[in-house]
Amino acid sequence: MIFRGFRLTYLYGKNCENIKPWIKERSAINLCRTTRSLHTLNAAASKYKNIECGTTGKNKIQNRYQIGVYDYVFDLVKRDDSDIIDIYDLIELMNKAGISLNDPRLAKFTKALNELQGNKINRNVLQSKSLTLDRETFRIVAKENLHMLLRIMTNDFCIPDFESFTSEIQTVFNLCKENTSGQVASYIPELKEMNPNYWGLSLCTVDGQRLSMGDSTIPFTIQSSSKPITYALALTDLGPQHVHQYVGYEPSGLPFNQISLNHKNKPHNPLINSGALAICSILQPNLNPSERFKYVENKFSQMAGGLPMGFNNAVFLSERETADRNFAIAYYMRENKCFPPTFELRELMDFYFQICSIEVTCESAGIMAGTLANGGINPLTNETVVSAAAARDTLSVMHSCGMYDYSGQFAFKVGLPCKSGVSGIIMVVVPNLLGLAVWSPPIDRHGNSARGIQFCQELVHKFILHHYESHLHYDKKIDPRKPRDSYRTDAVTTLLFAASNNDLSTLRRCFIHGVNFNSIDYDGRTGLHVAASCGSLDAVKFFIEVCGVTLNPIDRWGHTPLTNAKQFGHEQIVEYLENKNKTNQ
Repeated sequence: MIFRGFRLTYLYGKNCENIKPWIKERSAINLCRTTRSLHTLNAAASKYKNIECGTTGKNKIQNRYQIGVYDYVFDLVKRDDSDIIDIYDLIELMNKAGISLNDPRLAKFTKALNELQGNKINRNVLQSKSLTLDRETFRIVAKENLHMLLRIMTNDFCIPDFESFTSEIQTVFNLCKENTSGQVASYIPELKEMNPNYWGLSLCTVDGQRLSMGDSTIPFTIQSSSKPITYALALTDLGPQHVHQYVGYEPSGLPFNQISLNHKNKPHNPLINSGALAICSILQPNLNPSERFKYVENKFSQMAGGLPMGFNNAVFLSERETADRNFAIAYYMRENKCFPPTFELRELMDFYFQICSIEVTCESAGIMAGTLANGGINPLTNETVVSAAAARDTLSVMHSCGMYDYSGQFAFKVGLPCKSGVSGIIMVVVPNLLGLAVWSPPIDRHGNSARGIQFCQELVHKFILHHYESHLHYDKKIDPRKPRDSYRTDAVTTLLFAASNNDLSTLRRCFIHGVNFNSIDYDGRTGLHVAASCGSLDAVKFFIEVCGVTLNPIDRWGHTPLTNAKQFGHEQIVEYLENKNKTNQ
């Protein structure tokens, strides 16, 4: 067996049988130097990472593999006329993919670049106008984050055409900016003083692609959008059986601050005030008040990929000062034994108000939503913050109960798990794809951001994101999971395969769905070309008699369907096409 010009036995000796599968796979991939094969290459090496074939042999092959991948990545980015990389060409690729140079998964790469730049002109690489790397220098700085760079180069992310996706989101964002309905919450001064023109958005996909627009870095209090996070933390720490001794998971059909319990004398769900109080009462009860708050603050920060949480003391004091309704709910719950025996009411109320007064931004809240979308694993740090089961159960409750007494209508129209807060935030989760946060202080009569509600509705109108939407029957909607032009490519591929297999059922289905039967592939060949070449007489007749396609299209080699039929000896098709040509003359 030959591997990169060396005989296997020469490199690794006779005791190398276990490495041969890796070599075969690696050699096959080497023959296909497409960008997509690079990720496959990386996966192949990882699979055989722990092969026992002797330390020397394994080290040699891993080193040779690493050098090969460095070269491939370098060649993809380098300038055509020289053997160097301009770092801003690489940053441009990152931006198009939705990956920031500040991404934690590129921390060591960024640090190495900054050290390199500092050694040259003592300036931060993000502020520098130019920085070039030769092949050897690139190997040094990319060493620790090669896998992430490989994904960027091959655009191996859940939203492959992030640039077009960004453009569509910007259009929706600008449209909703013109919405001036709603009023800023006024029950405490701090909310009343918020600028009604604030409008921000930030999203984070399960692969860590990020997008921010508008006032995405202005801090605001999280308010009721904290409730699904604390519920997920309680489920992770205590398990669903224990948690649901204190709170249900049914929509209440009542206002969020209603003094009421379900038929089991429990709060209806954890996303209304009574349910959130019950969750706070069982969350880390053995810690003292300062430690409990620090625990929640740290967990929120972990959900946000390490971004710091703020705290608005003025909001906390105002919330506590105007809390008669919440105290009434708590006393009613205590009367009905809804809390653990050891709880202290005043501490509980302070804890609840403190959590609501935590300050976030759209950027941090968007990453928190992205963590829920990713099954409780932060997309940027790969840290498991809440369990997968807790994330699933939290999203289920958000879907049915997350938008106050507008929850049912929202679930019907938008079909996505969400949670709003009176500060104007809405956290939205598209499971297994992305999480996002929109923020605009003016709220409607239900307590939800007016602009945020419109944005969510426009989002599912433009994209195939509704939880119960079929991906097969919405040709005018965009599926962000698919590459650009994939609809046309898929249709042409289906058409050509059906033509080659004489598959009339599939051809009829394509016709009903409005597929263009004159579509061509990269060689200029139509379905009629393929049908004539493969002897699919029924398909040829369908193309001409039912679909009315062009009779003599010419492919890149100058062939028509008739010449293809003659070339492959399909006499019935030749006779049929010649008769059709005579008829059309």
